[in-house]
Amino acid sequence: MSTRISQRYVVPIMTVSITFICIVDGAITTVALPSIARQFDLTAASLSSVVVVYPVCLGIMIPSSAWLLERFGGRRMLLWSLGVFTAASVLCGAAPDLPSLVGARALQGLAAGLLTPTSQALLFRTFSHSEQVGLSRLLIIPQQIAPAVAPLLGGVLVTGLSWRWVFYVNVPIGALAMVFGLLFLAEHRDHAPGRLDLRGLLLSAAATGTLMYGVCAGPDLGWSRPLVLAALSGGAVLLVLAIRTELRVTEPVLRLRLFRDRLFRDTNLISLVGFVPVLGAMFLTPLFVQDALGGSALASGSVTFTESFGVLLTMQVVGVLYARIGPRVIIGTGLLGVTAALLLFATADAHTGLWAMRGYMFLLGLAMGAFFMPTTIASFTTVAKADVAHAATLNTVVRQTGAALAPATVTTLLVLHPTGAGRSGPPLTAYQHSYLALALIAAAAAVFAFTMPDAGARKAAAVTDGAEPDPVPPPAPEEAPTGAAAGAGRRRAARTGPRS
Repeated sequence: MSTRISQRYVVPIMTVSITFICIVDGAITTVALPSIARQFDLTAASLSSVVVVYPVCLGIMIPSSAWLLERFGGRRMLLWSLGVFTAASVLCGAAPDLPSLVGARALQGLAAGLLTPTSQALLFRTFSHSEQVGLSRLLIIPQQIAPAVAPLLGGVLVTGLSWRWVFYVNVPIGALAMVFGLLFLAEHRDHAPGRLDLRGLLLSAAATGTLMYGVCAGPDLGWSRPLVLAALSGGAVLLVLAIRTELRVTEPVLRLRLFRDRLFRDTNLISLVGFVPVLGAMFLTPLFVQDALGGSALASGSVTFTESFGVLLTMQVVGVLYARIGPRVIIGTGLLGVTAALLLFATADAHTGLWAMRGYMFLLGLAMGAFFMPTTIASFTTVAKADVAHAATLNTVVRQTGAALAPATVTTLLVLHPTGAGRSGPPLTAYQHSYLALALIAAAAAVFAFTMPDAGARKAAAVTDGAEPDPVPPPAPEEAPTGAAAGAGRRRAARTGPRS
């Protein structure tokens, strides 16, 4: 293995590749569902298992990611999970029947449950907080390009070749990333793992997987279906048992004590709630364009595409302002912007033009750009280096839960309205009321964001690259983190800012 290339280049390249391949895979699969249904002579509704099995298996695997990272090292786990994901993509494309496809998608989900938290942990181990702020302005580019390009790419592949190529397209990207990682990615291991918390692992994996199934299947099957109710209630019981177990053991597989730190807790709560209106709008708008406005799939794709430009523009500004005004003001203002954009969407009717919708989506993107990066960067501010992998795991659990709740919330809001005679879909008022409900959730998240402490985050972001920061006095008692992870290994600024 050669590591002549600095890890400060290698790790971001690996992160970008993994982020791109995971986002594209998630967005492109839905495009192929009708074609898959025709191939296997099935209804589109019966293919819900192809979609649901992925987040369920992802949720099952995430809790073990931190322990596996510490046990086997970041390099080995990243390459192993990337190899499994790539191989599973081949199996998906070659699947001879629906059960084989579902099984391959399950394997993909298991691998993805390791890829995201592992790559995030390596990123935060390699760069300081101040460097993370600047780096995020570049890393956001593939995160925005991928969901915009994926539907168009999927349409071209399904139309010109076959649905199998929406999975095969992962193979060259995954293979190139693996070769690059084998040649240049160094081992990242700075903390010896404790004894495996097997009971906590089984309970947390069962809880996240069961709840993820209930949340993802509920909108399609119906929330009153016995299977969905059993999944939600059973998952809730398992979650309570998992929390009790993890708070009692010395080396838990999920270090829930990190949530004792107020900044880590607040940023994750804001992410959980904020993902619902942000991603909910991204899910709702294409439905509105096609159903209420009578637009085509291409038209809806062109509407959502403008969001990417808004995010990319705001991120360049956020990276400059983060250390100066802090994440609290940026996140709160961004969520207020999301609220305003959703209120604009709520005024749309059958006479609203596509260019107006594109403008609304651009404004939504401007606001979203002030939400994603600051919540992630700030959440790691008070996390000790030995806890980075566990913090990344908890972050991934929270964000995946928010991502699953977004479409579930939108679908539930839509079905609350009667379709009316002669309509196959929800009425116009259902979309308008759904936008209003999402705006209310965004406003509540914004109010909470303005209350979070961020003095430490500003100081950490102000550290000059390569400088050793002076220690910063502990926060006031009401803000003092109490976990063992809160006291050691923090990077602080050489200059202090005003206390929040």
